[in-house]
Amino acid sequence: MRINSSSFIGMFLFLAFVANANANAEVLERLDYPERPDLEMTPGSYCVPDEEPENPEYITHCKRDVSSETKWKIIEAYDEKFGFDIASSDRSDFKIDHLIPLCLGGSNELDNLWPQHKTIFKLTDPLEPELCGRVSFDSMTQAEAAIVIRHAKQNPHSAPQIYCDLTGRRCDGLGDD
Repeated sequence: MRINSSSFIGMFLFLAFVANANANAEVLERLDYPERPDLEMTPGSYCVPDEEPENPEYITHCKRDVSSETKWKIIEAYDEKFGFDIASSDRSDFKIDHLIPLCLGGSNELDNLWPQHKTIFKLTDPLEPELCGRVSFDSMTQAEAAIVIRHAKQNPHSAPQIYCDLTGRRCDGLGDD
């Protein structure tokens, strides 16, 4: 059974308001890597169009353009704030993630980027094309998709279940490793 978009989003709006953002920093400090983006450093931002589009529903897309210098700035900022040592970790274990994905109109700005460990992007990445597809086929708005992806990235171990709920697929054991 598929969940319709409005009831699914309603559930996430409720969860978003109930969640305690202050607990985020405490959890980040106890791990060897960030499990979720820090909302003070990475609140998320959208790509800004060069000129105002005629259609208000048009989503401006930025091209993937994050320099190595910017990636290292993000890594160093998270290392400094939370005491991680990502800079000396195996770089292939991390990617610089867009909190709001480019396909949803996310920007390449520092406030939309964070160092995501491979164990986390394994959980959250399958949601991105699903949400972007729903937005492109008008079965979900950009704002609704952004709520879902933000929730999933703040609660990465719930991302596989969110994916299953969205797609109606049976996903027993998905994300368990």
